[in-house]
Amino acid sequence: MNDITFYQRFEADIRAGRKTITIRDKSESHFKAGDILRVGRFEDDQYFCTIEVLSVSPITLDELTEQHAKQENMGLDELKEVIRGIYLKEELFYLIKFKIIHEEMSHG
Repeated sequence: MNDITFYQRFEADIRAGRKTITIRDKSESHFKAGDILRVGRFEDDQYFCTIEVLSVSPITLDELTEQHAKQENMGLDELKEVIRGIYLKEELFYLIKFKIIHEEMSHG
């Protein structure tokens, strides 16, 4: 059972350490610094790594900066578009900073 999932298209960026934050809605705002989470792919729930939560803080789309976008490994406009595409009408989000602490070896 995984604790958090990411779309498969983000897996390589997470594994490579290029994506170090995730922006979620209030349904996933219960995570806190120090939590160790098993990470799976959204599409098939396949486990691919374990992360440690470094911080969780509330944020709105307007507060997002180029720095956040960089931590997501995308441009700011693209990041806002992705978030709107997933969450539609939400206004308040939660910025979860994380680091990989264990990576499942990929089976080629």
